[in-house]
Amino acid sequence: MATIYIDNQPFEVNPDNNLLHECLSLGFNLPYFCWHPAMHSVGACRQCAVTQYKDENDEHGRIVMACMTPAAEGTRIALKDEQSRTFRKTIIEWLMLNHPHDCPVCEEGGECHLQDMTVMTGHCFRRTRFPKRTYRNQNLGPCIGHEMNRCIQCYRCVRFYQYAGGHDLEAFHIHDNVYFGRVHDGTLESEFSGNLAEVCPTGVFTDKTLGEHYTRKWDIRAAPSICHHCGLGCNISPGERYGEVRRIVNRYNHDVNGYFICDRGRYGYQFANSTARIRRSRFEGEQLDHDDALARLATLTVDPHRLVGIGSPRASLEANFALRTLVGAERFSHGMARPEAALLDAALGALRDGKARLPTLKQTEQADAVLVLGEDVSNTAPRLALALRQTVRSKSYDIARELGIDYWHDSSVRDIGTHFQSPFFVATAAATRLDDVTVNALRLAPQDIARLGFAIAHAIDADAPAVPDLDDATRTSADRIAAVLKEAKRPLVVSGTGCGDAAVVNAAANIADALAATNGETMLNMVVPECNSMGAILAGGMDVEAALETLRNGDADTLVVLENDLFRRADAVAVTAALDAAAYVVALDGIEGNTTAVADLVLATGTFAEADGTLVNNEGRAQRFFRLFEPETDIRAGWEWLRDALRANGRDEVRGWHQLDQLTVACAQALPTLAGIEDAAVASDYRIAGSKAVREPMRYSGRTAMLANRTIHEPKPPEDADSALSYTMEGYQGPVPGSIQSFFWAPGWNSNQQAVNKFQDEIAGTLAAGESGKRLFEPRGGRGFADGIPARFTPGHGEWLAVPLHHVFGTEELSRHAPALQARAPAAHVAVNAEAAERLGVADGAKIEVAIDGASCTLPLRIAPELPGHVVGVLGAPAFSVRLPAVVSIREAAP
Repeated sequence: MATIYIDNQPFEVNPDNNLLHECLSLGFNLPYFCWHPAMHSVGACRQCAVTQYKDENDEHGRIVMACMTPAAEGTRIALKDEQSRTFRKTIIEWLMLNHPHDCPVCEEGGECHLQDMTVMTGHCFRRTRFPKRTYRNQNLGPCIGHEMNRCIQCYRCVRFYQYAGGHDLEAFHIHDNVYFGRVHDGTLESEFSGNLAEVCPTGVFTDKTLGEHYTRKWDIRAAPSICHHCGLGCNISPGERYGEVRRIVNRYNHDVNGYFICDRGRYGYQFANSTARIRRSRFEGEQLDHDDALARLATLTVDPHRLVGIGSPRASLEANFALRTLVGAERFSHGMARPEAALLDAALGALRDGKARLPTLKQTEQADAVLVLGEDVSNTAPRLALALRQTVRSKSYDIARELGIDYWHDSSVRDIGTHFQSPFFVATAAATRLDDVTVNALRLAPQDIARLGFAIAHAIDADAPAVPDLDDATRTSADRIAAVLKEAKRPLVVSGTGCGDAAVVNAAANIADALAATNGETMLNMVVPECNSMGAILAGGMDVEAALETLRNGDADTLVVLENDLFRRADAVAVTAALDAAAYVVALDGIEGNTTAVADLVLATGTFAEADGTLVNNEGRAQRFFRLFEPETDIRAGWEWLRDALRANGRDEVRGWHQLDQLTVACAQALPTLAGIEDAAVASDYRIAGSKAVREPMRYSGRTAMLANRTIHEPKPPEDADSALSYTMEGYQGPVPGSIQSFFWAPGWNSNQQAVNKFQDEIAGTLAAGESGKRLFEPRGGRGFADGIPARFTPGHGEWLAVPLHHVFGTEELSRHAPALQARAPAAHVAVNAEAAERLGVADGAKIEVAIDGASCTLPLRIAPELPGHVVGVLGAPAFSVRLPAVVSIREAAP
């Protein structure tokens, strides 16, 4: 620690940081624009000026930029002196010369960092009367709006875009004109483009989906929630007005998503407002009110011995547990197909029973050598891909430290990084968006990826099983990768369920265990497909195929399906046969699908916006999401429908289930693998100064007039018995535990992302009131090396190996109902390389039939040059893809 003096007061600080970082950490209000805690300092805006003195006798000092000055021992600065205050006020006036001053119509109004900093510096009157510089705006696609005239040239946008690996947004300079945009109009290609709306301190980049149903930022009710669109569990803050979800913004969590989320998490919310939503329950096509629907459910489920329940990896633990209680443990399915369940079992075993550390996303960024084995991370877990992209800078940080360059000096460290990068290896079947940062990107069939992984493990530790018949090319690659990983201080192995081959998962686990035997800093990360895949596999149950077989055998006659479209899980013929064998099919869901279309009783179930529950992410972290608003229709959370049916049938198990907390505790007690989920969030009786935390900001307006078209009386606000949150602005407005922090706001700091600094122990650190979530397990270190090395892929005559392909947009079950993401999603297709297409005698766009064990799909062809020979990729056929990889036959479909 070092002692510095701010306005003649001593403070203990970290000398590795810059003065701006430490001033903000200490609670001082010092304005800035270009600096960002994740992207560090470039000194472009000159707004964080302070006066630095040589010693206590220096009466004049000199102006320095706080973001570019180290917090070294003995540093003396002044924030309140006239010299630096005048300088900051003058700088903001220069920056505002060409700003349109369109706050009343700007979508950023009320949450604008530029507004905050202008007020903070005391700039109130515009003296210039000259014409303003103007620009033509661009169409940047369905997600991001562009208003270049508001730009103050802080360079945050292009810096973030490069940080996220994007290449199609640039800064264009002509004389004194700087333009931030694309060479041509067009949709931004990055899967992180939505962060521009939060990173930009003005209204240059805005959320176009919010603009379609715009409301002022201070009139948005928010709630602490968890993203439901992949298995990483990013923390989000959805916003609501008039019973409609209006937007999603990032909710800071130091260990998980930090300051950024992907576009699928940001814009996928549109499914909650879509026309595919189920807002009224129905029985055989006739709409029911809540009481009649509950009565029907109770009648159909009165005899548990005639029931089969299929849960879901996208439903909460509480909802799945309530269904398990309804039908009995022996008749409950976790809702996943047999191949997927086997993959998740392998991934869980590798994480829970292995020797390697289980890293958070923050720890992932600190790896200095990475191997990605078989997982297209950019498409299956985008936020993890962003963290992995930062790992290649580890070597540049080490060299900068040796040269005496501070880590936060961004341009200098990046200059070093152009010559020195940490090693990064990728082995997948298809090209990935991380290929640009790799030392070597290998394109192999899944069996060959697994063989490579087993060979790497054996090269690291001779006790790991050797790979028979290993070809020279694979041995050379394995030896090279093994040598790099052994030399690393913090090696990381990443794999997952995306390639569909459990041998790949086991190979990754062997590599991690071999490294961990001599390096305690070894890390292993496994990607899982859905928001509660890890929770579902921890909870247990039979697979979907076994549940369907129970119906076909006549061992049950009523099927209850919870938030799951069975036609995406298993072969349509098998699903249809089982549903036909059932006397009744009950579906609880919030979105229409093939299963709800054929169900007898359909119950309107809440989405993340209308329900509460607990999810477990890929690292075993249980996290709670809370409902955003009470729906006006008879929509209920899945666990509420099932609990009330159990009550109606007089079942003793639910006698104490009056609140979500009680159901959560019952789940943890009944399932030891889920012990600890009750600690994922503070209890519903948590209070600060006798008050609940708020969902609405104190500036929230119009509540008394919102229902004026219906009544002249203000209805009593709903009360939430299931959380420590109020639905109104009445309650505690300050920092609360991260699990119930709905939004970030502090006096003078209206921007959600910038206000976070008032809630942290230190800048970019943990939240002062505590982070959300509870890790359910840590590696036990008792796993032995896995065997089961597959044979080398050698296709027979006319045979092809089909592998599943993934895309960040359009392939996930919920976000495919989001129009903004559908516009960015590729069409379903099969892919082969150009040589294979020539052998087949087909051209790009031809219809191709892919057949496996009597099942087939017909999709248009796309040429993917990077695919290995005799490998065909399939994108956009969920029920078919769940059976892949598999040997298939392909041919041109009949016209």
